[in-house]
Amino acid sequence: MNVDKDTIRDRTTDTVFERGQKYRKEGRIQQVDRFDDLVTAAVRGSKLYDVTIEFGGRSLDTKCTCPYDGSGDCKHVVAVLLEIADGPPQDESERVEGVLDEVSADDLREFVRKALTDNPELREQFLAQFGDDHRSVEEYREEIAQLFEQHADPSVYDAIDFSRFFEIAEQYRDRDRYLAAATVYRAVFEEVDEKYKWVDGAYDHYAKTIQRAIDGYADCILATDPTPEEFDTYAGVLEARATTDLALNSEQFWRALDDLEERYNG
Repeated sequence: MNVDKDTIRDRTTDTVFERGQKYRKEGRIQQVDRFDDLVTAAVRGSKLYDVTIEFGGRSLDTKCTCPYDGSGDCKHVVAVLLEIADGPPQDESERVEGVLDEVSADDLREFVRKALTDNPELREQFLAQFGDDHRSVEEYREEIAQLFEQHADPSVYDAIDFSRFFEIAEQYRDRDRYLAAATVYRAVFEEVDEKYKWVDGAYDHYAKTIQRAIDGYADCILATDPTPEEFDTYAGVLEARATTDLALNSEQFWRALDDLEERYNG
């Protein structure tokens, strides 16, 4: 977890870097946690924003739920990176591994069962990893719609975190359950596109979310080696989004459809 001030400065603008320094000095960073190479934190701005930083070799992946739509990292991410540069937080994974080595199978099963009872999101990830069925597009879309409703004031200004849905899709893909993964991706791009008229900030975040979901959907559809009839059905999903009445992102969907057809016929 090697990051220094010069690296942080290079990842953003001078103005944002200075604001990040100020935020850190003002003690706005809360709830810093590290597990392996993943650091999460909450930073207090006009509201509390969630920051996620993942270290991978020489790469650095940062995310924040704030509406920042400028160049490079936002001030909340900068503040947390500066905190890490000053001294990485303790890695909780070591404690967890130590306990896992000691706990009995029965106690672990009881704990997991209770956690799954109390946490619907964790339960869904568990079923995606180990179960045989999956939820419908409509069910996933309803969850995403609820996120928009929770963030609307009356418009949505900040970047809603959809990472949970992408993680579920990846779990399905890891098990070669491509249609289940495609269901999740489809729900994301359909509902985000549907709610795009609510968005009044963090436009780049939502455009990238749609594109990431489209790309995942296309990859999964092609991985199933569909018949021409099946392919027409799957491709029709993209065409339907491209021809909606509002059609704010129609060009993005038309490009995706052209690319999908080219890959299928190539």
